[in-house]
Amino acid sequence: MGRRPRPSSPLPQRRGVDAARLTIPVAIPPGQSVLAHLRKRLPLAEESLLDLLARGGVVAPDGRVVAADEPAKPGGTLFVERDLQPEPRVPLPIPILFRDERVVVVDKPPFLAVTPRGQHAAETVVAWLRVELDLPELTAAHRLDRLTSGVLLLTTERRWRRPYQELFARGAVTKRYRALAPLLPDLVVPHRIRDHLAKERGELRAHVVAGAPPNAETVIEAVEAVEAVGAVEAPEGDRAVYSLRPVTGRTHQLRVHLAGLGAPIDGDPLYPTLRPEAPPLVTDEGQVVDVRDPLQLLAAELSFVDPVSAKSLRFASPRGLPLRPCDTMRR
Repeated sequence: MGRRPRPSSPLPQRRGVDAARLTIPVAIPPGQSVLAHLRKRLPLAEESLLDLLARGGVVAPDGRVVAADEPAKPGGTLFVERDLQPEPRVPLPIPILFRDERVVVVDKPPFLAVTPRGQHAAETVVAWLRVELDLPELTAAHRLDRLTSGVLLLTTERRWRRPYQELFARGAVTKRYRALAPLLPDLVVPHRIRDHLAKERGELRAHVVAGAPPNAETVIEAVEAVEAVGAVEAPEGDRAVYSLRPVTGRTHQLRVHLAGLGAPIDGDPLYPTLRPEAPPLVTDEGQVVDVRDPLQLLAAELSFVDPVSAKSLRFASPRGLPLRPCDTMRR
């Protein structure tokens, strides 16, 4: 038997962002009220939490408004209206490369998160396109780091999510990336990197676990030497464009692997050393993200056999390296 589909939120989206889904643990104190439980789960002041409950911002899966003093149901589900805080705007376009009834393929700009999560909610690809394209069920079929640019595939409706997400889960999609980094003149290609990467919850960076079974694999297929180039600050030394094929899809995999070879990707604020992110810029239109120094990593191509039509598909980004802010338009 297949998995039972999770219930959809009865609360409307706000700026393309779904209500938060909270699963109540089975082991909670007997008779614990909804208010007492939410005090432990939500980072809200008491006044804000009481206001949320009073205005019907917490509901059961059937849409029933949940009262503050009613017992929390062990193992149950609550939907909570999101408190959308102001976010610095990412002033970059999201070009659409392809669209049909099942999928939307876009050329994601850097600095824009894909899916609403944490501090990035309405300023995400999914939230913005849900509103712009009037597709409230739009969902990403795979992941791209917030700082990475390039080809991103999204599904238009819930009924199409599983077939396309499973393509990525079972490795049936060929992904190719291009990265601008210091030239490694002695590197022989193709060059295969296999190791074990881990990223702990709450940590900014992934790391290699020595001696553990490999769970991350990248193939460097080609290296093309180029003249020294840069975004805000020109890096020293000769540069190269690396053609990369990730066999697996671990978080920050390509960034860690190139940095480990001694060729950290230009514009990377995490590898090999952590540097602070540029603060937002204050403009006449409010705060915007400083996009002057993009990570020089491009998801250049996706190819796969469509799980519905059985057609062979290939999507490629028209962007080239280096990525420059002047190549963009305001969104």
